[in-house]
Amino acid sequence: MSGKIPTPHINAKLGDFAETVLMPGDPLRAKYIAEHYLEHPKLVNEVRNVLGYTGTYQGKPVSVMASGMGCPSIGIYSYELFNFYDVKNIIRLGSAGALSPDLRLKDIVVGMSAYTNSGYLQSFGFHGSMAPCCSWELLRRAMAFGETLDCRVVAGPLFSSDGFYGETDDNKVLAKCGVLAVEMEAAALYINAAMTGKNALAICTISDHLLTGESLSAEDRQNSFHDMIKLALEIA
Repeated sequence: MSGKIPTPHINAKLGDFAETVLMPGDPLRAKYIAEHYLEHPKLVNEVRNVLGYTGTYQGKPVSVMASGMGCPSIGIYSYELFNFYDVKNIIRLGSAGALSPDLRLKDIVVGMSAYTNSGYLQSFGFHGSMAPCCSWELLRRAMAFGETLDCRVVAGPLFSSDGFYGETDDNKVLAKCGVLAVEMEAAALYINAAMTGKNALAICTISDHLLTGESLSAEDRQNSFHDMIKLALEIA
């Protein structure tokens, strides 16, 4: 689909983005990835300080841009990238809270599907419950490369929550259904990819455990996220 460029939220020109975009939530993390992992990164978006860059990784063009927090935010940015900028693949990078007793801090969860309580999915005309799925090809490649890493990489369903704080007890039901971890963006990304025939994958590092109360320090988060970023770049 073509549309008016620049969009209301992205001031890049057509061709500024690579076919694959890595999408962390935090603009400063997007900047960090661009400056520390990409060669010759170029700033291509700065609307609302949602920083986007394009460079190369091992000679291949790769972009990285922030998504903001929550389904509505990543919904806007991934929709515009898929529909107006000819982006084919978006790989979300983030943290997640573990629901499974089998997960440990620093494990990497690759989201096969994403349950959600978000109303974002109803924007496309379906008013039942949905758990959109990732791209099989990106998932296959992620799990294959994950076997070469020192950390543990596990595939399974995620839960994309609209709230960070709350007083419900949904976690017990989700855990019983085999949901591995809670985050806030994957479902919107996956439905946008499905509606456009594009590819999406959410890769999350377990930063805290909702059953045990354990959590990573700020330093541990920084160090453990390296494996997640490396995994995403290798399959980009």
